[in-house]
Amino acid sequence: MRILYFSLIVALVCGQHLYAEAKQVELAPGYSPLAFKIPEVGSYSLPVIGVAANGEVLTTTHQTRYLHEFMGDKVTLLSFIYSTCSDVNGCPLATMVFHKINRRLQREPELAGKLRLLTLSFNPEHDTPEAMRLYAAGFKNEQVDWQFLTTQSEQSLQPILDNYQQAVQKIYDEQGNNTGTFSHILRVYLIDTDKQIRNIYSVSFLHADTLINDVKTLLNEGSQSHALIQRQGRAADLLANIKQAPLGLPMVPIPADNPITVDKIALGRKLFYDRRLSLNNTFSCAMCHIPEQGFSSHEMATAVGIEGRSVRRNSPTIYNVAYATLLFHDGRENTLEQQAWGPLLAHNEMGNPSIGYVIDKIKSLNDYQGLFEQSFSKAADMLTVGQAIASYQRSLVSADSTFDRWFYGKQTSSASASVKRGFALFTGKAGCSACHTVGKKSALFSDNQMHNTGIGFRESMQKTPDKQKIQVAPGVFIEVDAQQLATISETKASDLGRYEITQNPDDRWKYKTPSLRNIALTAPYMHNGSLSTLTAVVEFYNQGGVSNEVLDPLIKPLVLSKGERGDLVEFLQSLTGSNVEQLLADADAAPIGN
Repeated sequence: MRILYFSLIVALVCGQHLYAEAKQVELAPGYSPLAFKIPEVGSYSLPVIGVAANGEVLTTTHQTRYLHEFMGDKVTLLSFIYSTCSDVNGCPLATMVFHKINRRLQREPELAGKLRLLTLSFNPEHDTPEAMRLYAAGFKNEQVDWQFLTTQSEQSLQPILDNYQQAVQKIYDEQGNNTGTFSHILRVYLIDTDKQIRNIYSVSFLHADTLINDVKTLLNEGSQSHALIQRQGRAADLLANIKQAPLGLPMVPIPADNPITVDKIALGRKLFYDRRLSLNNTFSCAMCHIPEQGFSSHEMATAVGIEGRSVRRNSPTIYNVAYATLLFHDGRENTLEQQAWGPLLAHNEMGNPSIGYVIDKIKSLNDYQGLFEQSFSKAADMLTVGQAIASYQRSLVSADSTFDRWFYGKQTSSASASVKRGFALFTGKAGCSACHTVGKKSALFSDNQMHNTGIGFRESMQKTPDKQKIQVAPGVFIEVDAQQLATISETKASDLGRYEITQNPDDRWKYKTPSLRNIALTAPYMHNGSLSTLTAVVEFYNQGGVSNEVLDPLIKPLVLSKGERGDLVEFLQSLTGSNVEQLLADADAAPIGN
């Protein structure tokens, strides 16, 4: 081990002169005292360069983590190295500078609590977690957060390198044998608490003093500019979610007339969580599509709008709604830009009387001044409001689930035997994939078509009981005489599904096939929220739906055993995306309107 790390030890312990003699090269500025006076902290700005990419990594204790888990709560300095590098101005320089910062942080504990150092190897074949643990032993201390990371394989490493534009090539000798060395350009990345890259340091600019100064400048940003950077940063994170489709999903389709931008996502996000967009300033889009409840609603089988007005259908999740070609349960809209106006104008949802009323209210709110002009080069109008909300909704892309890592990522140990059996049933005996489609490279788990399963027929034809159970609070129900209830309530309209749009009798009780991604998070199920668990959903399909004259021919009894039904549920529970917590963190930080 001493031989492997000899060059680094020389640089750190023996000093720059000995290293210069040994290597006969001019040492980078990072080894010497700073040759110029650095500007005062906060006297300059560090513009956003891009979004810090994510990826699966391994810790020195063999834990599988994601790179983004080491970002967000602190300012981060990220360095790519390999432990056996012998180029004095390469990896040893990055580690030397981090070591100097490490010593500085021991003297400045307040700063130490706000900064994290990340050293990530790009040689996983040699730099195993154990090797990185030994490599880290001479540097780490309890006062400083310095993480040493590697990856499972070159395959899992490559997307990280690509996204950071970190070109790395193995060097071979004349006989074609791998020399164990790499050709690469040294880069260190400064990443703020919104996971944005704020500076990239090369050999000529990598110095402990300048890095510490830049970190303090980030931490010193004014409250107003910091809030703006936070909004843009979170939006940039969401934009990255679109541009780098997670494992298991295709690239997000973006309409030519509404290209996606950070500003549009940030504005749409603000609109989505703003209660002032309802008639009485009490209701936002997020109050039916609750982030913590899978961007749907667990409390109610069917949604409730302003003033407690009943909505006859369940709140659908908006995870992965970017891929939907039909919107609403009855498929009455085909673009997110158009769909956004439906809830804004519905009398039992947000209750606004007209488009003009909404536009005038937005224009009267001081905190929207200039935002539409910045995003669209024009003032708020019907088109731009829809485009902004649609941009945010398109960013809620979630995949890279347990299933995806097994099926598309070929990580055989990622899924349990029960999940694998459940998927075999899903695509085979149960035939679920006929509607919830699965492709060779990606899976939307929806055919974006309309089907009659019998749920709507059963609801339309069932007799109203003499006593009705009424929910008066989450989890609190009372029984009320149906005749008494009729004197104070509006008669519930029959729900005929797609027929209400087309007036075609064959379309009675047809509803859109939902995606199954994140389905474990989005109970209750079906268009009317009538099935409260995944087990109940599987039981419903196992019995062949509800017979009626226009029942979809794909719906028929499945004859699954209890064990098979359990495996199918296990498979469905494996479809939760790995970035759900990240999307929830963004939602938690969303500004709420007055």
